Amino acid sequence: MRIRPLLAIVLALCLSLVTACSGDSQAVQRAASNVTYDDIRNTGKANDCPTIPDSARGSIPLSVGGKYELRDICMHPVQVFAKEEPTNRRQVAQFVEGKILTRFTSSLDEVFGDLTVTSDGLQFQEKGGMDFQPITVLVPGGEEFPFTFSSKSLKATAEGGSITTSTDFEGEYRTPSYRTSNFIDPKGRALTTGVQYAQGLVALGGDDEKLEAENTKRYIDGTGTMSLSITKVDPETGEFAGVFSAIQPSDSDMGGREIVDIKISGDLYGRLEEA
Repeated sequence: MRIRPLLAIVLALCLSLVTACSGDSQAVQRAASNVTYDDIRNTGKANDCPTIPDSARGSIPLSVGGKYELRDICMHPVQVFAKEEPTNRRQVAQFVEGKILTRFTSSLDEVFGDLTVTSDGLQFQEKGGMDFQPITVLVPGGEEFPFTFSSKSLKATAEGGSITTSTDFEGEYRTPSYRTSNFIDPKGRALTTGVQYAQGLVALGGDDEKLEAENTKRYIDGTGTMSLSITKVDPETGEFAGVFSAIQPSDSDMGGREIVDIKISGDLYGRLEEA
């Protein structure tokens, strides 16, 4: 009779051990089925944003005065256009689609910020993340336009009191200079390093406006406008997806190049959390 409690304890320990081993086995199997670094290296897949099913057509209700966060925001540029001036005076400037020359490093990712719900709607303030990418686009005419695709300090608003498949955020953001202050151009000129000198004929001196712009470097930020259009919402996970569109200035080469408007559009993904 005394041996029965001992057998019960041994049996319980064995069952616990079997359960733990089977759980580890499942974990190993799940880990083995995940995508590895070698599976995505040099494929461009890391540049893509996560997706959610097309059937995700729900909504996420929010409370007025509540504090929320939008996290893991990803924006993958799919199309980039540069606004070119026409050769004919009777025509107007138009956006011309170009080809992104930057390989596999054009997406913004892990962007996050605060979402505030007011009686007037939703207010989003971007706080950080991988929120800028240097990109160069080539237009059919052969000209290349570098720019810094960014969502820095994005302050956007949307109507309504919930995240739905018709929520549209719109706002402005800051675009940093493509060049940093230490960048030295082929002539050895820079903002904080290098030299400054007149270029071209001595007779022109340093009074020529074009030469002055090339010789005197300036750090120039820009301002862009962005819209985030949500088309899919999963209320269970808090995930949302859709498309984005932005118009921002191109790089000025620190004041030595004329700025043109760049239009970027592509895929959007994010996740809502309570703060």
